[in-house]
Amino acid sequence: MATKKRVSGTSQNSILPWLCLAAIIILIDQLSKISISRMFAYGESMAVTSFFNLVLIYNKGAAFSFLSSQDGWQRHLLTAIGIAAAVFIIYLLRRHAGQRLFCWALALILGGALGNVIDRVIHGHVIDFLDVYVGRWHWPAFNIADSAICIGAALFILDELRRVKK
Repeated sequence: MATKKRVSGTSQNSILPWLCLAAIIILIDQLSKISISRMFAYGESMAVTSFFNLVLIYNKGAAFSFLSSQDGWQRHLLTAIGIAAAVFIIYLLRRHAGQRLFCWALALILGGALGNVIDRVIHGHVIDFLDVYVGRWHWPAFNIADSAICIGAALFILDELRRVKK
């Protein structure tokens, strides 16, 4: 009696496409930060539209500058959290490589998290440059990595809502 041998590296169950997506996010994030850092001095801003500026600022903390006023310990903590999250996400990608929406979400979060970890390791802070505002109210500046994390989180919620509906 012949048995079918299961190939573990099939495209349906491989994490390679998801790791490639994360790598693309990291590449776009880092190239955008390098470009902005070369084009702008710290604090310099350029209006693009009536609701969007490019600006070069540094964030020593987490999202929305949380912990940014601390004396430096947060750099190591946030780096460790980012690396731990990346390891856990890779574990989840291995276990659920065939779940497309879930893996899209994880890959975007992975790429964003590692993009910001790279900044913390190299510069000691995260480079932010996207400034969205309405009137005089400005959303905290952010970057491509932050955007990928937010989109990934939204996809994760959507995936969970779809799963609950089933």
